[in-house]
Amino acid sequence: MPSPDPAPPDQQRPADSLPPEFADLLERYLRHLGSERQLSEHTVRAYRADLTSLLGHLARLGRTTLAEAGLADLRSWLARQQTLGQARSSMQRRATAARVFFAWAVRTGELATDPAASLRSPKLQRRLPEMLDQEAARQMLQNAIAIAAEEGGPVALRDVAILEVLYGSGVRVAELCGLDLADVDTDRRTVRVFGKGRKERTVPLGAPAFRAVHSWLAEGRPALVTPQSPPAIFLGERGGRIDQRVVRRVVHRVLRLTDGAPDLGPHGLRHAMATHLLEGGADLRSVQEMLGHASLATTQLYTHVTTDRLRGAYQQAHPRA
Repeated sequence: MPSPDPAPPDQQRPADSLPPEFADLLERYLRHLGSERQLSEHTVRAYRADLTSLLGHLARLGRTTLAEAGLADLRSWLARQQTLGQARSSMQRRATAARVFFAWAVRTGELATDPAASLRSPKLQRRLPEMLDQEAARQMLQNAIAIAAEEGGPVALRDVAILEVLYGSGVRVAELCGLDLADVDTDRRTVRVFGKGRKERTVPLGAPAFRAVHSWLAEGRPALVTPQSPPAIFLGERGGRIDQRVVRRVVHRVLRLTDGAPDLGPHGLRHAMATHLLEGGADLRSVQEMLGHASLATTQLYTHVTTDRLRGAYQQAHPRA
């Protein structure tokens, strides 16, 4: 589930202001997401925000139990999101949150019928995301190495390793921050990654990324580790597991120094890795497995990206385009 946008006014209502029955139901559902489905805290927070908005809307309509809610009520909730100026992607995510929640309520016996089964949301308009091309990616990594040589110290070694792993493996930023020492297989040159829903996959590391990780573990990490440090591969300056915000700052800093590079975050390097793999001839199924996509349809986005890039180059260069 994507990260939530800033909450609209009706979504700023705290969960404890909901009617008791709704509040209890929401807490039981969130425990289910965390303990049984093993979703990340970030994803659970997104569900909490969306469903607090929905249940608050039902309460304002005078519904006191979930069984009183109908499809028209759910549609009116989405319509309100639209009037508040929410993006199509946000509305689609909220509709999904509602469908999954009501399906759970039916499975657990809270409801006899599911009013959300027919709930539809606006289709997303596929847009070509800003892209880091292969030359810019190469320059980005060279800049990181140059910074490390100039500044020295363990943090510089860590930052080079972070960038190499993000671009070389396509892991999500949360996955990178969650990597532990035991997840590295030096013989096979792979890392074990726990993705969304704690799904495990094995991702190869290229030679440059593996060398950068080896240098960080041998020369950088020992300088930051403390007796209280977790077994994380990447540590912050105080010895704790690195925070996602620190990783984002690392990426933004180096990209600002890279000519022609858009201002992307860690997810932009994941996009670049997938696109460059497909441009190099990798098959879609392999890219799906490396990225940890549950559906091949998600991975197919990158075929649209590469096709659009090809079409753009043709239209720009061919005299009869």
